[in-house]
Amino acid sequence: MKFTTKQMSLIVAIFGLLSFIFGVLAENKKPAMGNPKPITGKNVVICKYPSDPSVVLGFLSFAFLVASTVAGFLSLFYPYKGKSIPQAALFRSTSFLVFFNIALGTAGLAGTLLLWPTITEQLHLKRNVHHDLETKCPTAKTGLLGGGAFVSLDSSLFWLVSLMLADNAREDYFEEVEVDGKAGRDHVPATDYDADEPIKHSA
Repeated sequence: MKFTTKQMSLIVAIFGLLSFIFGVLAENKKPAMGNPKPITGKNVVICKYPSDPSVVLGFLSFAFLVASTVAGFLSLFYPYKGKSIPQAALFRSTSFLVFFNIALGTAGLAGTLLLWPTITEQLHLKRNVHHDLETKCPTAKTGLLGGGAFVSLDSSLFWLVSLMLADNAREDYFEEVEVDGKAGRDHVPATDYDADEPIKHSA
């Protein structure tokens, strides 16, 4: 299947939006710290948490972030209309280089902000027996999942800007190739015309 820049940008945007939505839901569904009521046993405290879908939602948000990042990266170097462009030609553009690095950086930051509290919450749910009788049944730090959701959305937007800049660089590159090709065809050495002419001797 052949893709166009509009189709690739739509894929990146949809994945980024889904990552944002699942991240926000994960933040809203996460129990607040101290809410669960611990059950005190013999020298242990057993934490009973309410229904907590934030782990599943967090992993879904991270998965769509990865999908958006992969789609965004591939969209920059995809051979649209069967025409490939050297990577060096893209990175000659300072604007493209800047937004490309920002997109990568925000994707990494978003992944960290989403994955860290999701894994932490999963560990809290599994390891719910504590020998510290003063424990208050902690949950993952509040705000990280929501922050990761917004950064994930920002990352997809930076990929879209990078794709726009890459498209401009691609057009400029093929225009230069076309101009150089025409110049090469129009330039014919003089010897090509004079080779078959008889040599004239001066009297």
